[in-house]
Amino acid sequence: MRALVLLCCFMASLLLPGQAEEAEDVSEEAPLRDRSHIEKTLMLNEDKPSDDFSVVLQRLRKIYHSSIKPLEQSYKYNELRQHEITDGEITSKPMVLFLGPWSVGKSTMINYLLGLENTRYQLYTGAEPTTSEFTVLMHGPKLKTIEGIVMAADSARSFSPLEKFGQNFLEKLIGIEVPHKLLERVTFVDTPGIIENRKQQERGYPFNDVCQWFIDRADLIFVVFDPTKLDVGLELEMLFRQLKGRESQIRIILNKADNLATQMLMRVYGALFWSLAPLINVTEPPRVYVSSFWPYDYKPDTHRDLFLREEISLLEDLNQVIENRLENKIAFIRQHAIRVRIHALLVDRYLQTYKDKMTFFSDGELVFKDIVEDPDKFYIFKTILAKTNVSKFDLPNREAYKDFFGINPISGFKLLSQQCSYMGGCFLEKIERAITQDLPGLLGSLGLGKNPGALNCDKTGCGEAPKNRYRRP
Repeated sequence: MRALVLLCCFMASLLLPGQAEEAEDVSEEAPLRDRSHIEKTLMLNEDKPSDDFSVVLQRLRKIYHSSIKPLEQSYKYNELRQHEITDGEITSKPMVLFLGPWSVGKSTMINYLLGLENTRYQLYTGAEPTTSEFTVLMHGPKLKTIEGIVMAADSARSFSPLEKFGQNFLEKLIGIEVPHKLLERVTFVDTPGIIENRKQQERGYPFNDVCQWFIDRADLIFVVFDPTKLDVGLELEMLFRQLKGRESQIRIILNKADNLATQMLMRVYGALFWSLAPLINVTEPPRVYVSSFWPYDYKPDTHRDLFLREEISLLEDLNQVIENRLENKIAFIRQHAIRVRIHALLVDRYLQTYKDKMTFFSDGELVFKDIVEDPDKFYIFKTILAKTNVSKFDLPNREAYKDFFGINPISGFKLLSQQCSYMGGCFLEKIERAITQDLPGLLGSLGLGKNPGALNCDKTGCGEAPKNRYRRP
């Protein structure tokens, strides 16, 4: 008890009378930082009209619906990957996802990038865990809050697949429309902070599954830390496992760096790498930005020039993602098409092997169980590698097909040779043409600097815009 009293007296001596109030009002007294570098780097002051890429996106949508989706649905690819592409996702803006522990400055950083501080649009921030929802910031003509259940019901948006996570999650999803020029070109997603002493079931929804949904669709992922929260617990470790394969999109941010002296900053920077090294197993680690991303000026006697250069470098990174939105979207659809094609070839091989092994006296269930349990004995995967141009690194996990065929009987599928019609052609030929010709051709037209608006919808059949299925006509 005496030790506790002494500790309280010591803490009180560190904070003299009047300093507590000054600490609370520091944000009000500190001068605001110059924002000209943000507006210049992100080209927010330019009055040039935004490029109209609607025709290119509609052509991309046409290729997906005519050449990729038929094979995707026929072989139930969504049952394997749980990744269904909607029209809203094809036409959506680039998404920037903010992840990290609680109160490291994620919401403050968004406020700073958008200039929302001291306005009615700003996200609520504080020293305690303040963000309990997944907050999506989008562009709109006026300030508007959209409930999660409404966002999921509108198929014109890219968030309708989130319905599968249940009503408890939709209550923790909120959309905010803000009339800001940057949001005309990008969408920000603020996530609840990671609290290591909280059990997953206490959230009331599958937090990691929801994070995975956003990670799969994010064009840029900011993982934010601050000098006081460098420890890696189970929830953060699980999150980095979900980021495997997305290292090129990850940017690590060491925020609130102006709170530290030079020597301490170097130690914290090294400690951050030491904590993350076991979690990011790549030869080239993700880029780490060191600065203080909030609207007030850097503290005196800190590395102002270094922090400013780091901040401009981050903004250039963000601007590059925005500028490459069409290239990234086309590449994403092509990657999806390659995975669908590989899945169809594997299911076809499983089915062909099953038909070859079946005899009049065979038990079909036992025969196929033997094939699924040990596909290497029947050269399922080796045959795909030998007879097609599929890379061994693109092949899915063999174990995944045990669960896949557990809920999708092999009798429910047709051979690829039977997936042809006189008018529509063959599913396999159409998706291969999309992978090798249509999508690279669309990507090449952008690389050559051709006018995207010159593409004619009369020839490509762009189709109609998606509609809200809950809205009365």
